[in-house]
Amino acid sequence: MSKTSAPTPKYKRVMLKLSGEALLGTRGYGISPETCDAIAKEIKEIKQIDVQLAIVIGGGNIFRGLAGSKHGLDRTAGDYMGMLATVINALALQDALEKNHVQTRVQSAIEMRAVAEPFIRRRAIRHLEKGRVVIFAAGTGNPYFSTDTTAALRASEIGADVLLKATKVDGVYSADPKTDPKAKRYKKLSYMDALKGRLNVMDSTAFSLCMDNRIPIVVFNLFEYGNVRRAILGEPIGTVVSD
Repeated sequence: MSKTSAPTPKYKRVMLKLSGEALLGTRGYGISPETCDAIAKEIKEIKQIDVQLAIVIGGGNIFRGLAGSKHGLDRTAGDYMGMLATVINALALQDALEKNHVQTRVQSAIEMRAVAEPFIRRRAIRHLEKGRVVIFAAGTGNPYFSTDTTAALRASEIGADVLLKATKVDGVYSADPKTDPKAKRYKKLSYMDALKGRLNVMDSTAFSLCMDNRIPIVVFNLFEYGNVRRAILGEPIGTVVSD
């Protein structure tokens, strides 16, 4: 009896951008171990189709520097606090992945050797080539840059074929679908159409990096199980922003 061959992924080296809120589950704050485990199980399935996977995760479930600055906190200090929140999330996701027997490395842009490797581009690429999942933590290491920008920057540095932006909605819309019932979901967009329409794909710095380096962006709903795999296989889900 012949074995069923594994599907061929459209993208070989993938950058997955997760928001910190993705780890909340049904909680209002912090980290849901059950949600981390569910994400880890999906990533384990992805690794079985021979994909090199890197992850950038936000810290909004714990602390947002921009939100802190609106309440009087120094913006630079707030952004560093937000970077440390991403390290906490990275370690939580690493724990969940390794409990599911997925080899993982965390690389931090802020040096903290007791818990993570420092970010070294060539080492990160080597980990990917060896089949390990690499989680990039602590943003870019600089204030005033979002984790979207981190994802776009690291994707460019490692030569990723695509940036998958996992969100709470199933793509990019012409307006907020929660408030406008006539909002239209786009299946495909060019970079220029997204810019001209002022569509909130990513912040402008992140978007410009992807456009300059011709990295397609796939925006999709993380909370439908199997969507990460579908996006990697090139199935028509969410919105694809490309040339």
